[in-house]
Amino acid sequence: METSSNESLEFYPAFCFKASPTHFTWVKMGAADVHRLREFGGFSVQNIFFYNNHPIRYVSLVGLIVARTDVWRRTLLTLDDSSGATIEVAVLQKVSPKPSASSAKEVEEIETNIFTGQPLKEAGVEQTPWSAFSVTTPGTLQPPAQIIHTTTTDRDEIDISSLQPGTLVLVKGVLSTFRNTMQVNLERFKIVADTNAEMRFLDDRLRFLIEVLSVPWVLTDDEIASLQEAAERGDEKALEDRRRAEKRARKRIEREAKDARAIARQYEREEKFREKELGALREDGQRVMRKFGFG
Repeated sequence: METSSNESLEFYPAFCFKASPTHFTWVKMGAADVHRLREFGGFSVQNIFFYNNHPIRYVSLVGLIVARTDVWRRTLLTLDDSSGATIEVAVLQKVSPKPSASSAKEVEEIETNIFTGQPLKEAGVEQTPWSAFSVTTPGTLQPPAQIIHTTTTDRDEIDISSLQPGTLVLVKGVLSTFRNTMQVNLERFKIVADTNAEMRFLDDRLRFLIEVLSVPWVLTDDEIASLQEAAERGDEKALEDRRRAEKRARKRIEREAKDARAIARQYEREEKFREKELGALREDGQRVMRKFGFG
């Protein structure tokens, strides 16, 4: 196993993570502790960071929203949890389609001269972006579209209209970095009703920090061997499942090709039968015409 260069900590491979008490859970942390998380190996690409040698991907924090800022494709909530640091909670925004050329033309056409009432283009007035000599016909322009937010992982829509400065909130999210600074990408949230709920969270957070995070994660050789064996079995099962899926796909293609050939043969037989019937009808018609002296 690999160890860090500064501490005698053993970092286990990814197949061991399912035995970790921190990897597949919402880890209750303070903002200051989140900023103490460190990268190791290539796990940061998977948004996995480490407290000591504990792998952490999902975190849960309780704090007061002290700022809310909308930037390009993000809404940033600044959370202060009284741990000695603040942290940004990022919420994705759905990308709105660009306005069409026809919409832009409609907006341009309703710009009128405040004195003449004529469209500015017809009045020969060159409008500058800062000009105050134009008005917009009331009721014509649509109000700006409401911003729709989504979760990071599943892109489910999430309403954060209640998350305003001054709100005490519990947030759960996925870790990431932005400009070498830790950040939380929002997945879920809950408004904290009172200080009692906040104190219970802080108590659980402190207990987890002392009992779990501050103690290095240790696995025995037997546990590592068992986890590796389970991972290999899982890889073999995944490979076998893929082979079965490919075999089913081949059989489906062969069956569809066989059905297509059968349909083509049936259609060919029906066409021959229709041609034979049409020939017989044509001969009967000619015979009737000759009988009555028309042929």
